[in-house]
Amino acid sequence: MSKITPSPELAAVVRRWNLAVQNQDQAVLMNMLSKSEHLRYQGSADGECWSGTVFRDGFADHVREIPEFDWDEHSLEAFECGEVGWAHCSATLTFASNGNSTPHRFTFVLNLEDGIWKMVQLHVSNPMSNLEKIGVEHEALNALVEAARIGFQQDQSDGIASVMFTDIADSSELTRKLGDHEWADIISRHLELAEGIIVSHRGRLVKSLGDGTMSIFTSVQDSVDAAVNLQRRNASIDTAKILRLRIGIHTGEVIQKDEDFFGTVVNKAARVTDVSGPNEIHVSDVTRLMLDTDPNGRFGPPKPVLLKGFGGRQTVYSLNWK
Repeated sequence: MSKITPSPELAAVVRRWNLAVQNQDQAVLMNMLSKSEHLRYQGSADGECWSGTVFRDGFADHVREIPEFDWDEHSLEAFECGEVGWAHCSATLTFASNGNSTPHRFTFVLNLEDGIWKMVQLHVSNPMSNLEKIGVEHEALNALVEAARIGFQQDQSDGIASVMFTDIADSSELTRKLGDHEWADIISRHLELAEGIIVSHRGRLVKSLGDGTMSIFTSVQDSVDAAVNLQRRNASIDTAKILRLRIGIHTGEVIQKDEDFFGTVVNKAARVTDVSGPNEIHVSDVTRLMLDTDPNGRFGPPKPVLLKGFGGRQTVYSLNWK
């Protein structure tokens, strides 16, 4: 039988992990996590219980939601027994966002995979909620887990979908400048173009809102491709200097009643559109997370913003379509 022994090596591994979290070092974090579907994470907030690929692929986005903090380690013990190891760490974290200093407790279980220690279970606990502690309630991974469990079909009454809003910047001023007749003609042609692009990307135009649209997609990728295509097509026509589009996308659970859709996801998609400037596309953190990779580097860095009706700072990403 293998003997349990203190492990300075594992203590060093855990310190490297803690530093990567503090520095938001995505590459290190991904490399240190096991690729096993038995990977588990338990946080302190309600619902922070994630596993497998969903956790591994989404943890870096979860970490990016954490405001800058200072780390004061109090204790760290690590042990190993054959190909399995574990550690316990306690520390006080002081967050720059509000100055709160909060004691935290961490436990880790590690496994040797091809001779390298990998995290297979992590547990974080503290005596205070995330919202009270740092002014942010983590939502990204919860939504991703739910999306992984439920596939939305357009003939269902509810499920996961991507909601896209489009809006024309400064439309009231343009109406006064152009007159009602010319403006109505321009908008009519624009809405026809928008619907064609939405449908071509397997989306559904739910309704037009004066000079804007609300549409729904069962695929996150389709919603993003539709937004990019709409901006590009709009930029190529003779009214491009007049019609400067703002587009926002959010993904989550929607509820259908008759021919309309409701739910927090709809409200948040509209608020994400609100923070987009003329000729811009922004997506929520959940939408960005569900795309997995960004091989063409189209997304900008995470941006903390205030969205009307949603407490604390929310994270959005700009999407470069040019």
